[in-house]
Amino acid sequence: MFESVKFEHHLDKADFKALEPSLREDLLNAQFQLIDQKRRSLLVLIHGPDGSGKGGVLNRLYGWLDVRKVQTLTFDMPCAEEDRPPMWKYWRELPPFGQIGVMLGSWYHAPLCRRALGEMGRADFISALQEIQRFEAMLHSEGVSLLKIWLYLDDEEARRRLKALTKGAWQRPVVREWAELGGAGARKRLYEASEEAARATSTEIAPWHVVPAADVDYRDAMAGSLLLETLRAIAAEPEPAPQPLPPNPTRVPGALPPFSILSTLDLSQSLTPAEYEAQLAREQNRITRLTNSPAFGRAGLVVAFEGSDAAGKSSTIMRLRRALDPQRFRVHPIAAPTDEERARPYLWRFWRHIPQHGRTVIFDRSWYGRVLVERVEGLCGPDDWGRAYGEINDFEDQVSQAGYVVVKFWLAISEAEQARRFEERESIAYKRFKLTPEDWRNRGKWPLYDAAVTEMVDRTSTRTAPWVLVEAEDKHFARVKVLRTIADRLEAALG
Repeated sequence: MFESVKFEHHLDKADFKALEPSLREDLLNAQFQLIDQKRRSLLVLIHGPDGSGKGGVLNRLYGWLDVRKVQTLTFDMPCAEEDRPPMWKYWRELPPFGQIGVMLGSWYHAPLCRRALGEMGRADFISALQEIQRFEAMLHSEGVSLLKIWLYLDDEEARRRLKALTKGAWQRPVVREWAELGGAGARKRLYEASEEAARATSTEIAPWHVVPAADVDYRDAMAGSLLLETLRAIAAEPEPAPQPLPPNPTRVPGALPPFSILSTLDLSQSLTPAEYEAQLAREQNRITRLTNSPAFGRAGLVVAFEGSDAAGKSSTIMRLRRALDPQRFRVHPIAAPTDEERARPYLWRFWRHIPQHGRTVIFDRSWYGRVLVERVEGLCGPDDWGRAYGEINDFEDQVSQAGYVVVKFWLAISEAEQARRFEERESIAYKRFKLTPEDWRNRGKWPLYDAAVTEMVDRTSTRTAPWVLVEAEDKHFARVKVLRTIADRLEAALG
């Protein structure tokens, strides 16, 4: 992909001066369409060797665009491990729909750097690129378009320019992306790895554009033209059609009845009050000891609670809270997304709450809303919730690989027990806030939720993040099972 850019690409000053006004006007008009439509956001990834002009392209784009709707996204770029999952910093900074983010040092940096330093073999490098490709496909499906630019400059010229920028009386700020790569061998391996990465991750929805950077005006004009082309393509995309509500499943005569994983649970399991008090205290003490241990300071805990309405999620979370240092955990109750959250991919609001190592986060309902309530209520289409299983598996795998223990619970009760608890909530004044007309309405969709839960567990119960189905007809039994599971998982992970 880099062969054609090795030849001279030049733009006369007079030609650039003649081209620039119309390019600027067209860019602003296309940007205003992006802002007005608010259907998508745009990430512009700028890479290239140090000295190729990454900062220069950034500054030129800022001069051509309405800067009130442009964000510069820059990151410290160590190859070493960080205090959160590596992808967290990119997720946190995603711009909302209608805005442009220009990124210096993207998710390509770490695998390219490690490959150039000889710290990553080819098989692991290819695996990292495949993960990136899935991530970019998900971003595009969730409303984030990508413009990926590689500024090409041969090594000798790049080093000459870098030296000129950093020496003398008039020094300028320089974007140093590859400071770790000091030797010629490492720089050569970076070039080879970059070409391989461009081939492997140049897709129809997120192709790489290699821009010759020897001539500054040609470089900037080409970058601006690519941006204009991308903005126009975004504006031309049709609006998505509304999704119809899914029907309740019907039995086909002669066909096997649908399998329900929840029907396999023994909901009669229970504990006596004495058993409950003793076992609850023991498991809380285990969790306290484990989360206060030095080993936990290098790890973390992410707990997701899902379940039928009135299954006891809140009361179980309360018993877990009592085992944790209140300075080192947060509980996030998940309701319908806010306007801020709807303007970004659905996983954004969960990624941004992943804590530092040594801390715990508890989600009262979670990212599984995409394949549960959004699926059942028709808030997203089959394409969206169908691809979400793989996206969720990637998310949980990335969090697990960063040292966090991910524990997921489904609290299950019967329809009859749910009706009894609803009626109890209606009769007790201080519990009425827990019950809404929508809760009663959702009971009519029990078969839809049953089918959604079965598929969810089947497709997202993994080795690193298995589902734990909790028999919650007896709240005492459910609370102890949840806390014991968390303590066991922590003990296995921390040693």
